Amino acid sequence: MADSFRITLAQLNPVVGDLEGNAAKARAAWQAGKEAGADLVALTEMFITGYNAQDLVMKPSFHLAAMDQVRALAADCAGGPALAVGAPWAEDGKLYNAYCILKDGKITSRMLKHHLPNDTVFDEVRIFDAGPLGGPYSVGNTRVGSPICEDGWFEDVAETQAETGAEFLLIPNGSPYYRNKMDVRLNHMVARSVETGLPVIYLNMVGGQDDQVFDGGTFAINPGGALALRMPVFDEAITQIDLERGPDGWRIQQGEIAPLPDEWEQDYRCMVQSLRDYCGKTGFGKVLLGLSGGVDSALVAAIAVDALGAQNVRCVMLPSEYTSQASLDDAEAVAKALGVRYDYVPISEGRAAITNTLAPLFEGTEPGLTEENIQSRLRGLLLMALSNKFGEMLLTTGNKSEVAVGYATIYGDMAGGYNPIKDLYKTRVFETCRWRNTNHRNWMMGPAGEVIRPSVIDKPPSAELRDDQKDSDSLPDYPELDAILDILVDRDGSIADCVAAGFDAETAGRVEHLVYISEYKRFQSAPGARLTPRAFWLDRRYPILNRWRGRT
Repeated sequence: MADSFRITLAQLNPVVGDLEGNAAKARAAWQAGKEAGADLVALTEMFITGYNAQDLVMKPSFHLAAMDQVRALAADCAGGPALAVGAPWAEDGKLYNAYCILKDGKITSRMLKHHLPNDTVFDEVRIFDAGPLGGPYSVGNTRVGSPICEDGWFEDVAETQAETGAEFLLIPNGSPYYRNKMDVRLNHMVARSVETGLPVIYLNMVGGQDDQVFDGGTFAINPGGALALRMPVFDEAITQIDLERGPDGWRIQQGEIAPLPDEWEQDYRCMVQSLRDYCGKTGFGKVLLGLSGGVDSALVAAIAVDALGAQNVRCVMLPSEYTSQASLDDAEAVAKALGVRYDYVPISEGRAAITNTLAPLFEGTEPGLTEENIQSRLRGLLLMALSNKFGEMLLTTGNKSEVAVGYATIYGDMAGGYNPIKDLYKTRVFETCRWRNTNHRNWMMGPAGEVIRPSVIDKPPSAELRDDQKDSDSLPDYPELDAILDILVDRDGSIADCVAAGFDAETAGRVEHLVYISEYKRFQSAPGARLTPRAFWLDRRYPILNRWRGRT
């Protein structure tokens, strides 16, 4: 009986729907494992299809094609290490989230996911059938247990596999990022190790898919919870991990422990990676955005440059008579610091034409919000014209505070294809700008140093759609607003919870009302990077038509 076992862990970035491309990545990983003398090459959950593929998986032609790719992989990867790869699997009228073990030219085993997640961004109960509790699979004389992702968060699957002979657990995942999630994962895996007495290897994928970013951070722990390996977060990597059998069973040999960045760096990396992959996987090579001189658009510009390079980012200033000289100066300074193309497109002529066109219909009414929104919608029109003409995807720049309370103009500044800061509250926008000014990493394509000058961060926020306008004219100050939104949105709390936390009931009620009446705007808003478990899209699904209002 062998006393050592080598696994090649492939922490890779698949593309949803690219069956051939994902299979090619799997073959390359298998070849690397073969050259390294591996016994098993392991890929992540649903790797062949990419993840999270949502309802696409239910399309028969799609999941049947994915199964064919797995069979072809088995044939191509005969004569070397076993290959474990996630894929959908249909049999007897049911569709499963499966982990297929390929060896000697055929599929030798299939693990079927038992616990199907049905919360936050996951909707697997309506897509897959639940597999039975099953035992481990064999690779040579070694028996391996592979609870699939969610199965690793519950004790029954791991315990069943341990009781039926598993000698260690290799858990393939498609686990998307949210802030501080690594602690949650580690706690669950330590629990599985304690319960079973077995080493646990947690294998996660990387890369962006719509709003979700998979952050990797693959790790391995020995019984007792000692960390034996951690791969980098967010980076593709292929790593060898060695286990040795001793008197107490298998133990993972000590490997490299990659550093774990703090939450500010991870959030920023998530926003950069989400935009990079969204553009790369949809075919957009270039982006543009309206650069107003404010903090939100400045941060989006920095993220875009770090994701795609300055040569692929266009910033456009679209001033009106309400645009301050300070905003003009700040926008130009940000553009120069980032090294992007900077266009200056005044909206005065277009606005005058629209005003004249509407004058007969608006006669006898007072100017107000409608006229303010015309400016925003005109900017959206001009930016979309540039997008159409030059094939550059338009980025929107609304932060989570604004998205929550509808402080944005639908078909105006909400126009665009992607919003990197959609899940970042305004108070965190300020701090993220400061973080970026003082930190630079090798995954950033933008310049080091101060790229968002202090005057951009420190001035009172304003939409500049009328004279002397400030955000605080319409909203509570952002520290108060964000704290209330954290209770109402992120913690699903009530007005009473806000009052218990020390906030004024009337203010909390007004914020809650704004959140509810803005649902129709969010329904039509661009996707954006998910940073929390309560991001606006799949994490929070509220009706548009809704008369409920909380009570103190």
